[in-house]
Amino acid sequence: MSTDDARDQALFSYGTLQDAGVQRATFGRLLHGEADALVGYRRSALKIEDAQVVAISGQAHHPIVERSDDPADRVSGTVFAITAEELRHADAYEVDAYQRVEAPLASGRRAWVYVKRNGG
Repeated sequence: MSTDDARDQALFSYGTLQDAGVQRATFGRLLHGEADALVGYRRSALKIEDAQVVAISGQAHHPIVERSDDPADRVSGTVFAITAEELRHADAYEVDAYQRVEAPLASGRRAWVYVKRNGG
């Protein structure tokens, strides 16, 4: 087994990557995850202009988070164990308004998460 096959990447999703259809289209499989929360971020909505992403998700508005640095702010979601290759597929799915950063979760784990570009 190559290192790319190991599900050693933690990815936190608070939005469409939790959707079964989006997971099948993006990763070719359903992901199994655990509930967790992103601490110190606030959630808002983003209008998606990319027709392919809208077609995959079925939604023209996706959630997006931005750092608030207020520990009382929490965004609920799911943390998934994925491979490095699957992480690259997630990068390709997300539009340019998002950037991937590593952030602490309420559980004490750290995970990759897509946040508002230059707001993470």
